Amino acid sequence: MRQAEETPESGRHHGGGRVVLAEPRSFCAGVRRAIEIVDEALRRYPPPVYVRKQIVHNHYVVRDFERRGVVFVDSEDEVPTGAVCVFSAHGVSPMVRERAAHRQLDVIDATCPLVAKVHQETRRYARDERTILLIGHADHEEVEGTYGEAPDRTIVVADVADVARLELPRDEPVAYLTQTTLSLDETAEVIAALQERFDDLQGPGSDDICYASQNRQNAVKQIAAVADVVLVVGSTNSSNSVRMVEVAARTGTPAHLLPDVTHLDPGWLAGARSVGLSSGASVPELLVEQVVDRLAGLGFDQIEVVRTATENITFALPGSLATPRGGTDAGATAARGQG
Repeated sequence: MRQAEETPESGRHHGGGRVVLAEPRSFCAGVRRAIEIVDEALRRYPPPVYVRKQIVHNHYVVRDFERRGVVFVDSEDEVPTGAVCVFSAHGVSPMVRERAAHRQLDVIDATCPLVAKVHQETRRYARDERTILLIGHADHEEVEGTYGEAPDRTIVVADVADVARLELPRDEPVAYLTQTTLSLDETAEVIAALQERFDDLQGPGSDDICYASQNRQNAVKQIAAVADVVLVVGSTNSSNSVRMVEVAARTGTPAHLLPDVTHLDPGWLAGARSVGLSSGASVPELLVEQVVDRLAGLGFDQIEVVRTATENITFALPGSLATPRGGTDAGATAARGQG
């Protein structure tokens, strides 16, 4: 990377600074589908519509829905008997589904199809009586839901050190699965450690890490290679956004997570001539546009787009919501500005 010119500590330029904008960025198909599901539920049912956990991990999306009559709860037990309850994109365990049925909740499932695939794989490996090693973060909602498919057969491993601590014989029939929002590089290291550790190891036929996480990580690597500092727009509880910051930082370029434009510290830009900018898969494009405007005000007014992939995947809505009432396009409000 070229040596950056010195600038005032405020990070302000007199113009000509460059913003290297990554594509793809912002909403993935699973997030867009989840938001469309809640939008359509609001059209079909009188408020409040209840959503178990955050529908996606983005504070702007959550606040927007709250203003429109959505109530977010931590547990299905908080939802009144018989009310509408949307399950978030991160998925839930069978126990949650059972409790919701017991409370006669009108459930709408917004689980991302790629997360549902991991649940299906978990059930299959459990039927095969394999010990399941679930690579991920134990406190993440997605991992909690997947673990719940076979809690008596599943062990969560976060890193190579966890693999070394496993008290299982080498010939144990095991299988590995992964949280969909992990870092590709770090997950590859854990899988390599498992392959060395066990003789009878199976894994999914295709990579569990979702295409959107892969694409955004690849793109942020590219912009980190040509920028002096990288900004990733995303909420602090967004796993895929946090992983993007880590991926960028591993290239040696300073990288910062930016929930929204109000968190932009001009001091991060001191001495920089180019700023790499991307966003996590649950981030509305509007938040990126606000950061672009702020950067222009700080003198970074030249835009360069780096595209590493083109995404054209879409996921259908659940059958009960597939035909919107009134002919209005689902997702028009909360997903506005997504680009």
